[in-house]
Amino acid sequence: MPGKRRATAFLNHLPEDIIDRILIRLPPRDVGRCRAVCALWRNVTSTPEFTLEHHRRQPSLPILNGEGRSASLVVVRDAGKRTTGQQLWPFLTGREHRFDQICLQCTCDGFTIIAHRGQFYICNPVTHEQALLPQPPGSGPGAGSTVIALYMHRPTGEYRVLWISKPQNLFEFSLHVLTVGSGTPRHVKVTTPTALSAVMEGRLVLALIRSPPVQHRGGLHWCPDDARQITGDDQDIIVFDTEAESLRWMRSPIHPDRYHESKLVYMNGALAFSVLTSNKHPTFDVWVMQDYEANIWAFKYKIEQPAVEESRRLNLTSPKRKWKTALDAPVKWFNQIDIFNDREVLIQFNNNHVLRCDVDGKVLGMVKIAKEQYCMVLTGHRLQESLIPIPCHA
Repeated sequence: MPGKRRATAFLNHLPEDIIDRILIRLPPRDVGRCRAVCALWRNVTSTPEFTLEHHRRQPSLPILNGEGRSASLVVVRDAGKRTTGQQLWPFLTGREHRFDQICLQCTCDGFTIIAHRGQFYICNPVTHEQALLPQPPGSGPGAGSTVIALYMHRPTGEYRVLWISKPQNLFEFSLHVLTVGSGTPRHVKVTTPTALSAVMEGRLVLALIRSPPVQHRGGLHWCPDDARQITGDDQDIIVFDTEAESLRWMRSPIHPDRYHESKLVYMNGALAFSVLTSNKHPTFDVWVMQDYEANIWAFKYKIEQPAVEESRRLNLTSPKRKWKTALDAPVKWFNQIDIFNDREVLIQFNNNHVLRCDVDGKVLGMVKIAKEQYCMVLTGHRLQESLIPIPCHA
């Protein structure tokens, strides 16, 4: 304890800008602990400039769901040679709930929105803040509403929530936008490039609900399997312009008939597109957006199932173990992929295992949740941790 006091006293004699440079390099939770040390450190780390710059330095980390077996929602981290997870829930402190009553709706920066028993909460897992979100008017018995996106409105810097509200009629829906920290959501009259029938509007709603969007250049991007039936041509990416509050269509790098499954991902500040082929040996092809305005994509790399399985046998299996584990499970097929960092990806295989590989297909290790390596699903959500307070709590 005396040594810690001397270290703190030494740091307090440094200029504030030096203390700022030291503390800004700490992980978010460590910064939170430092705030309790003394008033000077609390003041240095609580300015808007510090919180924004500290947030900018944090990596965007994938979120996995262990479905409550060993852990539920976790952020995947790089821990040296291992890939580990840090549990995110329970989000709602002081409340009794089970993992199957919690649904992660969306993420943006360091915030998450979760659904719990018909209510929606915005949470900051680092600061443990939470706030109940007001739902659109008419969201009562016989009607339903759900959050499909949380995003920053670039012109104002506000965080906004995009809702879909559906009355009893299956093919009717309306969009609402809520500014976090304000009153009730407002209705948005959304235009589309082509006129849609009631049936197509219903399919559009289902497409937006099925998977989380990728946020890029002020737009929310989805790539549903049945997009061509909605758009009416070969454009298979649906975009919600968060500034104009309108929908438009984009074209993926290859024709939809040439792939089995596809997924949009965010990679190094660019929009990326992963394609799972349905050939004899499953293959992931990854494309990256080269020119957003001109809709030009460039092929990035290919990951093949035989190469991954060969690498797994060489690096992970062990004949000494008495019982077989996930390390020994052969890679029979791929489910989906997520970008971990510049040179590494996470691959879900055989439905419930996740590998960490480089872009050449070399297996670097298994992802673990708590002590387990099974029953894991890539959610498509990501978290860039932050100390930024929830606007209504600021």
